[in-house]
Amino acid sequence: MSVDRRRFAHMAGLSVLATGLGLAKGSRPEIQGSPSDYQLRIVNGLVELAPDRIISTTTYNGQFPGPLPRLKQGREVIVDIINDTDSPEQLHWHGLRLPTDLDGAAEEGTPFIPAHGVRRINFTPDLPGLRFYHTHLRAGANLALGQYSGLVGPVYIEPRDEPGRYDQEIFLTLKEFEPSLSRGGDMDMSFLSPTIVDPELKAIGESAMKGSLDRGAEHGFEVGYESFSINGRMLGHGEPIRVKSGERVLFHIINGSAGEIRSLALPGHKFRVLALDGNPVPNPIDVPVLWLGTAERISALVLMCSPGVWVLGDLADDDRTRGMGVVVEYAGESGEPRWAAPGESSWDYTLFGRPVPHAMEPDKIINLTFAKKNAAIDGFNQWTINDVAFSDVDMKPILRLREGRRYRLRLRNASDDIHPIHLHRHSFELTRIAGKPTAGVIKDVFMLGGYQTAEIDFLADNPGLTLFHCHQQLHMDFGFMALFDYA
Repeated sequence: MSVDRRRFAHMAGLSVLATGLGLAKGSRPEIQGSPSDYQLRIVNGLVELAPDRIISTTTYNGQFPGPLPRLKQGREVIVDIINDTDSPEQLHWHGLRLPTDLDGAAEEGTPFIPAHGVRRINFTPDLPGLRFYHTHLRAGANLALGQYSGLVGPVYIEPRDEPGRYDQEIFLTLKEFEPSLSRGGDMDMSFLSPTIVDPELKAIGESAMKGSLDRGAEHGFEVGYESFSINGRMLGHGEPIRVKSGERVLFHIINGSAGEIRSLALPGHKFRVLALDGNPVPNPIDVPVLWLGTAERISALVLMCSPGVWVLGDLADDDRTRGMGVVVEYAGESGEPRWAAPGESSWDYTLFGRPVPHAMEPDKIINLTFAKKNAAIDGFNQWTINDVAFSDVDMKPILRLREGRRYRLRLRNASDDIHPIHLHRHSFELTRIAGKPTAGVIKDVFMLGGYQTAEIDFLADNPGLTLFHCHQQLHMDFGFMALFDYA
C-alpha cells in the first residue's frame, strides 16, 4: 500500500529508534558466543521508491535491497538472522552449496526462523561470484508474502584471486512492487534463441488450453505490478550512476522479481558478459541487451565510451517509464537523461558456451515434463511435473539419486510460459537448448522457453533433500516444485 511522505518520515523515525534500542530483555533468545559477522533483520516497514510512491513491505534491515555481505571464498562466516515479524520466515542462500539445514527451504528440512526469534548460522562459501539471498515462503494468493515482498538482497563471494580489471563495481537489484492479480495472457518469447519449439509439446499444451476455455473457464490468474525499481528507487529518483569517459564499469545485476523477466540496455554501449549466476562463462561476448529471468544474475563489463546522460533501463516502455531504470551520468555532462531503443537482438545462452560441446556423458538421463492446468485451483493455474503437482502434505521425493553420479535432466515444457528453472544447493551445466548443443555454461537458474526442450547436467555432490522448481513465485506456489533425494 502507498503511504504519504509525512507519515513515512514519522514511521521511519520510530523504526530507527526501535532498531537502536532493540527489544526488551527476554523478548527473544539471547545469542551465545562470539559476535556475528553479519546481522540480517527481517522487519516490516516502508520503502520510498519515489517521493510520491512510498510503500509498506517487509525488508532486510529496513532497506531495499538488503545489505550486501561481501564474503571470502573459503573463509567461514557467521550470520545472525533476526525475525522481527509475527510470522515464521525462511532465508534462502540462492546459488550457494549448503547443507539442507542451512539452505533456507522448509521442503528440504531447513528450520524456520520463528516469529520474534533469531537463528545463528555459520558456513564456508566455496563458490565465488554473485549470489543472493531471499525469502522462501510460498505466498499463494497472498501478494504480501514471498518474493512479492522486499525480502531480497545481494551476496558477493570474493574469489581467492580477484584480478579487479575494472574501475568501478556497481550492484543493481531489479524489483517490482505493488502486485495485483489479473487474468493471464500470452507471454512474449521472441527474445529467446533458438526459437525452435517441439510440435508434440505444443499440441499437448494447446489442446489442454482449448479444452479448458471450451468448458467456459477464463484464463488463470497472473500477477501484474504498479511500481518498478532498480535498487529500490524508481527511474529519476535517487542518485545517478556517475562515470568517467574511458572507465570500465563492472555491473553485477540481480533479477529479484517474484516472476517477471527483465531486460536492460544502455544506449550507445554494450555489455561484455563475464559471468552468469556468478559463474564465469567460457566465451565472454559483447551484447546490446541483457535478459534475466526471475532470480538470474549477470556480471557484465561496460566500457564507458559514449559521454552524455543516459537511461540504463528496461526495453519495455511501460515498465521503464514506471520506474525500471536508472540514470547513468558522465562527468562534466548535464541535461535530461536520454533513452534510445537498441536494434533487434536475441538472448542465446549457447553463445556464451564452448562452440564444440565437450560435456561429459551422464550416468543417467531423467525426463521431466511440465504442464499447466488452466485455472484449476480457484482460478489459479495448477502446474505439474510428470503429471504430479507438488504436495506439501507428503512432500515425497520424485527422484532418488546416488552421490557422485552425473545426471542429465531432459526438460520438456508443454506450456506456452517461460519457466526460470532452479535447482537448489547445486549448479548445473547447459548441454542442449531447443535442440542446439552447448557446453561450459554453468548456472543455477535458466529460462526454458514455451513448448521447448532443454537438457541440463549436474553432479550429485551435495547429499540430502534438494528442491527443484520454477522460480516464478506463482508457478512454484501452485505445484511447480519437486524434491530430489540422495545420500
